Amino acid sequence: MSEIEIQVKGLSAYGYHGVFEHEKVNGQEFIVDLDITYQATEAIKTDEISKALDYGEIVNTVKTLIESTRRDLIEVLADEIAETLLKFELVKRVVVTLHKPQAPVEVKVADIAVRIDRSK
Repeated sequence: MSEIEIQVKGLSAYGYHGVFEHEKVNGQEFIVDLDITYQATEAIKTDEISKALDYGEIVNTVKTLIESTRRDLIEVLADEIAETLLKFELVKRVVVTLHKPQAPVEVKVADIAVRIDRSK
């Protein structure tokens, strides 16, 4: 049995998540890093894309989720991303790091992020 990890770094999407009204109205950029472990035995044996995890579909799914939902907490959004990706048949484990670089805090920070680790 062969497991492979696909890494997606810096997926960017514009969303309307946050507890403040200006976040809900104006929105902001969110950045996602993904580490996805999937069962790749058949893909490796056959060298066929149909047996592999389609990372194009993965990134489109995450982008759509960020753009089409509205959550107060980024913890909830990160969990929804993880749970959605675990519905892909081949996915065994996913680590989602959701960055909110323009988070409205009083102290200058380079980034605020949450990280969630989920497995089947």
